[in-house]
Amino acid sequence: MASTTSTSQFFLVVSIISLVACSSANGQLSTNFYATTCSNLQNIVRDVMTQTVTREPRMGASILRLFFHDCFVQLGGQSWQVPLGRRDSRTANFNRANSDLPSPSSNLATLISMFSAKGLTAKDMTVLSGGHAIGFSRCGFFRTRIYTETNIDPAFATARRANCPRSGGDNNLGPFDDTPNRFDNNYYQNLVKQRGLLHSDQVLFNNGSQDATVRNYSTNAAAFLKDFGAAMVKMGNIGPLTGTNGEIRRSCRVINS
Repeated sequence: MASTTSTSQFFLVVSIISLVACSSANGQLSTNFYATTCSNLQNIVRDVMTQTVTREPRMGASILRLFFHDCFVQLGGQSWQVPLGRRDSRTANFNRANSDLPSPSSNLATLISMFSAKGLTAKDMTVLSGGHAIGFSRCGFFRTRIYTETNIDPAFATARRANCPRSGGDNNLGPFDDTPNRFDNNYYQNLVKQRGLLHSDQVLFNNGSQDATVRNYSTNAAAFLKDFGAAMVKMGNIGPLTGTNGEIRRSCRVINS
């Protein structure tokens, strides 16, 4: 878990973004959305994020996952220009999160279909899966893979089993790749070696349509980083609420009363 200080700082940044958004009349996403109302916003956010991740490296993965979850269901190393100006939805709910977000057990066809429903291509899906280049997963999400699946490197399975027993320990953590605190292309190198942690990771490289893309990213880190930034911007443009739609929450945890 992140420290209390790190979590508080993260919510402080969210609150800052919400407050300055209230004074803007622009109804479209734009990289300079806050140029007039809060010209130093990006530096403020960057500084707090840097401090937060320095104190608790796992927060980097948490923040990246938050962006993904927000764009898919309206929950309220590499760099890219982020279009700003999204407003918070008043209708997001737990059931929609379960239905719209792919599960760790999803097969390739399901992943492609779910991303396609959001206007994202199979290649977009594969490069966005590279968000697993950082962070950890709970044992309960990868237990079946390391004990029952055959398209897995035996040494890798044995290593993961050491912290993920056949029963119990559901919350024990396993890293997605060998460098869980560094955003790089090791994730794809692991897939080529059959060391994907989740079932939904390894299906990207399992004699299917995405094998060539995975192999390319495993040997070309620059291509991965470039394509990841572009795909993140594309994902950020999935049905954003702008202008008078949605709301600017006074507390990011709950809708305004």
